Parts: sequence; C-alpha cells; structure tokens
Amino acid sequence: MAAAAFLRLPSTSFSLPLQSSRPISPRASKSLIFKVNASASVDYSSPSKPTPISTTNSGSWKWKYGGNSVNIHFERLENGGAGADQPRKDILLVPTISDVSTVEEWRGVAEEIVGRGGGGINWSATIVDWPGLGYSDRPKLDYNADVMERFLVDFVTASDSPVASFVADNDYVVFGGGHAATVAVKATRKGSLKPKAIAAVAPTWAGPLPIVFGKDSSMETRYGLLRGTLRAPALGWMMYNVLVSNEKSITSQYKSHVYADPENVTPDIIDSRYALTKRKGARYVPAAFLTGMLDPVGSREEFVQLFAGLEGSVPVLVVSATGAPKRSKAEMEALRGAKGVSKFVEVPGALLPQEEYPKVVAEELYRFLLENFESKA
Repeated sequence: MAAAAFLRLPSTSFSLPLQSSRPISPRASKSLIFKVNASASVDYSSPSKPTPISTTNSGSWKWKYGGNSVNIHFERLENGGAGADQPRKDILLVPTISDVSTVEEWRGVAEEIVGRGGGGINWSATIVDWPGLGYSDRPKLDYNADVMERFLVDFVTASDSPVASFVADNDYVVFGGGHAATVAVKATRKGSLKPKAIAAVAPTWAGPLPIVFGKDSSMETRYGLLRGTLRAPALGWMMYNVLVSNEKSITSQYKSHVYADPENVTPDIIDSRYALTKRKGARYVPAAFLTGMLDPVGSREEFVQLFAGLEGSVPVLVVSATGAPKRSKAEMEALRGAKGVSKFVEVPGALLPQEEYPKVVAEELYRFLLENFESKA
C-alpha cells in the first residue's frame, strides 16, 4: 500500500530521518468533481447480482519473461442473463500492489458491474494477479516498475493472452488501484496500452518508505540494504516473518489505514491475506515495493504530468478515498482538478475502497462507463 505497506520497521532496526510531505499546489480545470458521503441508509454489504453471472473457472496464463515462465492467475466474469447478446466490452481490473495484493479485492466490484449490464453493452471482466503477488507464481526476479509495466502490457497484447480475443480492437477499459492505476496510465501514455478509458482508484506512486522518508542518495542506499536483506535466503524470511507475515501485523495495518472502518476487518480477510504472505517467494515483490523499486514515477510533479499526458485522448476517472492516510491522500488530492483527469470523485474508504465498499465504488465506476459508452454502444 502506498502510505504504509505491511512492513512496520522497528526504530531499533532501521533508523530513518522523517521528512514532511510537500504542500499541494492548487490547479484549475474543467474536470468534474463529486463527493460521495457514507450514510447509514446506504447498504455497503457485498454487492447484489441483479442478473446471472457466468464465471469461467479461474485460469492460469504463462508469462514469458527473462527466461522464466511465470504462471499468472486470472479470473473471468461474464453476464449470463439479459443483455448477453449485446456488443461486448471488457474491463481489465488490476489489484493494488502490496504484499497482500489479490484478485479478491476487485471481485465484488466486478460482480456488481457485470451483473448489471445496461447501456446497450454486455460488460465482461478480467481480474489478474501481478507476477510475484496474489495467486500468481513468485519467482526471484529483479522486480522494478519497468518489469510490472512490461507484464501488464504483455498480458493485454500477447497473442496467447487470455484476454486477446476481448481486446483485439482495443475495445476495453482498465480499472486499477494504487500503483496499478499509475502503471496503467504510464503504459497508456506511451501507447503501449490503448484502452478506451481508465479509472484510477485511490491512485498512488510512491512506496511506503519513499513517501515518508524521501528518495535522496543516502536513503536509496539504506533502502538497497533493506531490500537485499529481505531477499536473502534465510535472514530474509526471518525478517519478513517478523515484520509482515503474521496475523497481528496484518490486522493492525488493515485496521489502521488499509480499511477506513476497523469493524469491516473480518477474521476471514486476515486469514486469507496471511495465507498469501506464506506462499513461496512471497517476500520478493514486497521488498521491491517497500523500498520504492516499483514506483512508476519519482515525484508528485511527474505523477500529475503523467495524467496530463492523456488530456483529450482517454477519459480518466480518479476515485479518491476520504479516509486514506494523510500522505497518500495528498497525492490523490494533487489530481483534483488536474489536467487529464476527466472526473474526480470521493468515496468512503482508505487504501482499498474497492474491497471495503465494493457497492459504492462499483456505482461510481458504472456511472463513469455509462457516461462514456452508453451513446456509443
């Protein structure tokens, strides 16, 4: 997670000078800005399924990279009810990058949107786990932002990709959370991805340590030492188990800043996420993410300019979370009214609003889809 992943470093083991975050500079724009307030009258439980959903079995795709063949986990959801014969558009949903990243965080949103149909379009969805995270293989690669971007592009464009037939005419949209949103925006600006629209949910760009302690040369040296230690065969597992892979740590982080309402953190969620941290190779991507190696850009200015590069070419929705940690929230707010952001909304939640409040997030995303595609169906 952007402001604080699931690696809590004791002051006795890793000393870092704290730096304050920079102020947000105001920007004028014609972007639409909305705020969605939580209300006792709104049901934020698991999304309903208005029409039948035919879900294909979870699948695995082999990603070829650097001489490795990495099994990538994905899920497909399709509308099996009314509207199934209408023109199809696919939604690619990409989880937030963190040590507990999983397709599960988007499942409720995907079910809600695919189950609705409407707008003269038959929406289908693909949720994919990152290499090294979720239920995908976790080989010991030298993970960095370029590797993750390369994967996302390959997953969409490879001829043997499980979504190849759905995106053949670039008739798809991308929903991404956290760093995933920024990676998708970056690839789109380069022309490597060509979605019809992008929704960035609680978008971030800086890893947990860089966003707090900065990225000067002295800090980069310390991050490198920590990263190397976490990747080491024996000591790495020991440190990872102490800092990350235990129920107490995961529960604490979820209740403090991953979810906005601690009451929404259930034992089932903790058990599921804890199991993810015990998978073989689980520490490699978190070691890179924690220390900034997966950051798509190097500053807030670059972050804002990245979105600005899509002005007039791709509709972009930014979904900010009202309860996000202070530093992560500041980065989201930097996109309010920014060039290239077609629409800015706020929803309840913290770093995973799509998982904590799937119905609310799905409503905003569905409205965005109708606004941009209903008349073009």
